Amino acid sequence: MQLTQTKQFADNILACIGNTPLVKMDKLFPDLPMAIFGKLEMLNPGGSIKDRSAKHILDCAMQAGLINKDSVIIESTSGNMGIGLARICHYHGLKLMLVTDPHINPLAEKILKTFGAEIVKVDKHDGKGGYLNSRLEKVAELLHNTPNSFWPDQYHNADNPAAHRQTFREIVQSMGAAPDYLFVPTSTCGTLRGFADAIAEQHALTKVIAVDAEGSLIFQDKAKPRMIPGMGASRKSHFLDMQQIHDVVHVSDEECIAGCRHLLDTESILAGGSSGAVVMAIKKYMANVENDATIVALIPDSGERYLDSVYSEEWIQKHFPSSTY
Repeated sequence: MQLTQTKQFADNILACIGNTPLVKMDKLFPDLPMAIFGKLEMLNPGGSIKDRSAKHILDCAMQAGLINKDSVIIESTSGNMGIGLARICHYHGLKLMLVTDPHINPLAEKILKTFGAEIVKVDKHDGKGGYLNSRLEKVAELLHNTPNSFWPDQYHNADNPAAHRQTFREIVQSMGAAPDYLFVPTSTCGTLRGFADAIAEQHALTKVIAVDAEGSLIFQDKAKPRMIPGMGASRKSHFLDMQQIHDVVHVSDEECIAGCRHLLDTESILAGGSSGAVVMAIKKYMANVENDATIVALIPDSGERYLDSVYSEEWIQKHFPSSTY
């Protein structure tokens, strides 16, 4: 069979990461006088935006000779970064060890194991609203005890935010211009920093609105327990540059749930907890946005891994008995 001159196929599954669709969401808040778009990062092969970070970090490490065929990749994850790494490591035949905590989604854990990742789970709460510091302590221990190991270090590695300059370029290409506002949920702040750097490089006027969890220590100093994985952090971010951020909106766990349900009910988009946070942040921030503005909402991951939590009546009643979402 002779192939056509214009290639219509991807070279492999990893080549399918990125170039996710941008969709207009007219039904989300139909009474608001502005155009809202969703960047559907849930449609990456691994189901989240973390595919981009995982691929870029490992690609750069392999190009720099930091990883060879016998290397052991060790990382901390609440789920999505781990899934991105697991697929890539499986494809390249690399051993992967992932440090997780009790908040990891059971389905995400099954996916990780299916790709052959070794799971190391910590159960020591770090006293700052989460398990991140405990996970990182375990990562340091494993790195020390594992020869030829490599830490992608999504929390400090500049190749993490660098991956998201391309994400912003895709948005501009899809819209024909840079949006007026970009709502981005925070955790490592790698995505946030990547977008902000791309905006600065392109001399765009896009205002970045960070969306953080109540009880997170990224922007505030008072911690409290959080239930939604992938949102907020129990420590300050290495990547955060406040001069790049126009504003911050904090969203509670209950509001994340309400936002997810609203996105599903209005746009038929089944998205993860941080996407619900973005939806509610837009609603809460609307009084500050001018008429006819263009808004891009980052939709980081799929809701299929949250069917037993955010979309479960039993789970909601157990953890938020007074919630009416």
